[in-house]
Amino acid sequence: DTDTDADTAAATAAAADDEEKDTEPPLVLEPVPPASHSLETSETGPAGGTVTTLTVHLGAPGHPDPIVIQTGKVGRQAAGAVTLTRGDTVLYATAARDSQPKESIDFLPLSVEHQERFSSAGLTSGSYNKRDGRPAEHEILTCRLIDRPLRPLIADGWRHETQLLSWVLSYDGIRSCDPLAITASAAALWISDVPLPKPVAAAMVGYIDGQLVLNPTNEQMERSRLHLTVAGTRDAVLMIEGAADFLPEETMVSAVSFGHEAVKILCAGLEDLGKVVGREKKYDTIVHPPEGLQEAVDRYADDVMEMYKSVPENKDEEEKKTKELRNRVLESLEDDYPEQESAIKGAFKDLLCRKMFELAKSTGKRCDGRKLNEVRRINSEAGILPRVHGSALFTRGETQSIATATLGDSGMKQKIDSIDGGDTKRFYLQYSFPPSCVGETGRTGAPGRREVGHGNLAERALAPILPSEDTFPYSIRVESLITESHGSSSMASVCGGCLALMDAGVPIKSPVAGIAMGMLLGDKGSVSDDNAVIVSDILGTEDALGSMDFKVAGDRQGITTFQLDIKCEGLTVETMSKALQQAKEGRLHILDKMGEALEEPRSTLPDTVPKIGQFQIKEETIGKVIGPGGKQIRAIIEDFGLTNMDVAEDGTIQLSGMNATKLEMAEAFVNDLVSGGGSGGGGGGGGRRSARAEYVGPEPEIGKVYKGKITGIHDFGVFVEILPGAEDGSTPGLEGLCHVSELHAERVRNCPGFVASLNTEELEVKYLGKNKGKLQLSRKAVLQDRGVGGGGKRNYGAGKQNRRDNASSDPPPSKMTEDEVDAIAKAIEEVKGL
Repeated sequence: DTDTDADTAAATAAAADDEEKDTEPPLVLEPVPPASHSLETSETGPAGGTVTTLTVHLGAPGHPDPIVIQTGKVGRQAAGAVTLTRGDTVLYATAARDSQPKESIDFLPLSVEHQERFSSAGLTSGSYNKRDGRPAEHEILTCRLIDRPLRPLIADGWRHETQLLSWVLSYDGIRSCDPLAITASAAALWISDVPLPKPVAAAMVGYIDGQLVLNPTNEQMERSRLHLTVAGTRDAVLMIEGAADFLPEETMVSAVSFGHEAVKILCAGLEDLGKVVGREKKYDTIVHPPEGLQEAVDRYADDVMEMYKSVPENKDEEEKKTKELRNRVLESLEDDYPEQESAIKGAFKDLLCRKMFELAKSTGKRCDGRKLNEVRRINSEAGILPRVHGSALFTRGETQSIATATLGDSGMKQKIDSIDGGDTKRFYLQYSFPPSCVGETGRTGAPGRREVGHGNLAERALAPILPSEDTFPYSIRVESLITESHGSSSMASVCGGCLALMDAGVPIKSPVAGIAMGMLLGDKGSVSDDNAVIVSDILGTEDALGSMDFKVAGDRQGITTFQLDIKCEGLTVETMSKALQQAKEGRLHILDKMGEALEEPRSTLPDTVPKIGQFQIKEETIGKVIGPGGKQIRAIIEDFGLTNMDVAEDGTIQLSGMNATKLEMAEAFVNDLVSGGGSGGGGGGGGRRSARAEYVGPEPEIGKVYKGKITGIHDFGVFVEILPGAEDGSTPGLEGLCHVSELHAERVRNCPGFVASLNTEELEVKYLGKNKGKLQLSRKAVLQDRGVGGGGKRNYGAGKQNRRDNASSDPPPSKMTEDEVDAIAKAIEEVKGL
């Protein structure tokens, strides 16, 4: 029965998707000029300086705006600075370096920052001081996109502190800025003196109605089954990143090739730009190993091969053997190469890389004894934690993740603030990599950039399998805590996260799994060739010593996400195609192993998951549900024991709570309320709602000033509670209306705005008496008694008052008419009758 229900749900979802696609207009791409680039030089810079402009037409249908890169006008003190314009989108990017290298380090000191300024879209940051602050998650992800294709190309031995900065200065909201940020930063680095051997560029690819689209618009991307970013040089691909809707491997290869064609066009233009304005590359400070050192280290090649052939039992033993051999090398060479420990370690690592390749090429075996396409042992368990909604423990070799899934209402959605405007995410995955998972100590707390990137990758892998919000109205949070790590913890997060979702009873479309592929080369500095060795489910050692980290996730039919990082000069499409096919074999094996723990989602949700009800009301009745100052909605939540109640702008109401019966009663009460009833419904005891309690206490004195709490703000005035109710909450306080005409001595044109400008939750008001049984309050009378606004005991601001008296164009403060009093009295009656 469960299989039948799952099949029916899947068929219904597929039919709904097909119906939605049928209603969408066909994709039409406008014609564009052929691919080309041109250079223009003018003396239009500051003080008549030279400005050089590169204009590139990509020649792709649907992309009419050229990409214009300009240098010489802005940022002239940086080592390299460009502005990049496409349509009304403008980015500014710089490359800068320290004048002296850092001799105490043995790595490339490169940092990347990217900022999407809210002002670029005519917005202001929502932070307290209205200043763009620390980078948001999407900005961190863009920094990683910039860093990954550029870092492996900078010359080995470069030790100058180098910084790439980029800003989005103007944003037209039409297309994503991510590929532009990569291209702009790469262009700034290319024309600087930092030793980058060749230009780098990027492009975005979508797949809509069976057609590949270059740099699609944001609207087109909503329909796309593919979201791919490709970066590379004219010769090869350096980085790919993206998500897909179960696309086959062949389509992925075609998309990468399609995007790389645009990259080639951009790189051709950047090469010519570099010839005109590029600085001479600075190679004189490059740290080279001493002459003869590599040959001296290579004498230990047999020892390395022997170490690789003696398969270690675990990661600790492997690290111990490697460390012992490295120490032997260091001790034997320290006299011949004094103070060259870093260089000796570098030469030893190079030897390890080459011998690992030779072992795999000659024997078909790897350093842990596995075959090239063999996946490590997998153990999976589901439902390991008793109180969480869904949980799983996924172990692959010595990589392990504890994954949990939490279900909640719409209030659990993740809020996002970006230049595209405010948005929310119904599903999000959060990845944690504590230092203890690799047996170390270190910083904990806010996630680092690596954790953000790995979490986003796993999130994109799982997102396509989730049911729609209409059929499953829960917000979903997955957490992955890495407890052991020795290769590809992000893909372990995909597998564990999928099992946790199934354990929570989320009706996913199909299980997905992820695998990380590696590549071993005889020469790490070259482009991949037919001699490259592809390995499945890489170890941390193979990741560190290899030339590729290619992560692929998907189900049995196609790919949902992918990420490629290269440490050589590029990857050919042929090598990538081979890696994808081998990855599919591994993915299917992992899915089989996951199925041994849990074949399909649980048929029911756990008892700890809140129940959710969703229904629609007319937009014009939303005010009745919310009530003055939110009183009504708070009362509904309290009376029916709800966890939350969310009212959307279109009238969609979502109720959540642990008691399904009370959810039904709350829905019935709301429907009765908006239909003109409101006296019925269910309280906490489940019966008819009792009559509203009345104020019990002393009567207010006419003419007395009270300091009361604001309970409701409307265009016609402010409700103020001037006397409190019972301490136990059994009876309400005494509430009256301060009409907009009684708020201030001068005319108030916008009541909510005026009250907001006071920045207070209380008002001092004078009680004027009752009108048709309703309390009338005045703040204006209090101000006038204090001499503010004329007619009082003191005459503050007499000059302003005289000007007001002489200005006939400024009408006097309005008085309440009988009709207004009647309307307000009726409104108060309705509110108090709820």
